[in-house]
Amino acid sequence: MSWVNGTVILSLPLAGRSLVQNSPARRVPSHGTDLMASTYAIDLVPVDSSGRSAARRDWRTMLAAEPPERFVGFGAPVLAPAGGTVVHVHDGEPDHEARRSQLALVPYMLGQAGRLRRGAAGLAGNYVVLQLEDRRGFVVLAHLQRGSIRVGQGDAVRPGQTLAACGNSGNSTEPHLHVQAMDQADPMSAAGVPIGFARFLEHRGRATRLVEYGLPAEGSIIEPAG
Repeated sequence: MSWVNGTVILSLPLAGRSLVQNSPARRVPSHGTDLMASTYAIDLVPVDSSGRSAARRDWRTMLAAEPPERFVGFGAPVLAPAGGTVVHVHDGEPDHEARRSQLALVPYMLGQAGRLRRGAAGLAGNYVVLQLEDRRGFVVLAHLQRGSIRVGQGDAVRPGQTLAACGNSGNSTEPHLHVQAMDQADPMSAAGVPIGFARFLEHRGRATRLVEYGLPAEGSIIEPAG
């Protein structure tokens, strides 16, 4: 972990390939809002070697919800992107069914107001808040699988340590990991902090490049460079 011009540079928190969605490289605020310090947040969707978040497609994919277990990301290890101390853990939120179908998204969107009223738990689902070891900021890892969190408040963690598993809790339409940095421990009162990642491969079409540090492009597929 390091800082470059006010941006905290993290290690990738997933070991395999991930599709980049809602990247701050495309727009800020990346999720269309500053709510809950999400200004510079990024979503990483684990994918297979063919770039698919789920290999199986059937009638449910087109018309209904799907079990999260059929997705590559469900249960994937979530790694500490930096050393630090765990300051908050929330668990117990259910992993709901995934929705790739536009038809299935309609009732899901109708429930958005209810999730918003529940605050951090309703939107982030199961999550871990980590204070960076230099005490200059905090990192949130959200939408974790229920019952998978291996750390507790006050635990010291090292970079690359397994903290939990990727899930589909909170405001999530398919298993993925939401990552954001902020200036306070409480996302309800914090401001977002810019983030980047160190040493990753970025695949865009047939082109691959090594990025020493920076932000991946929207729609690219990334993986640790080793």
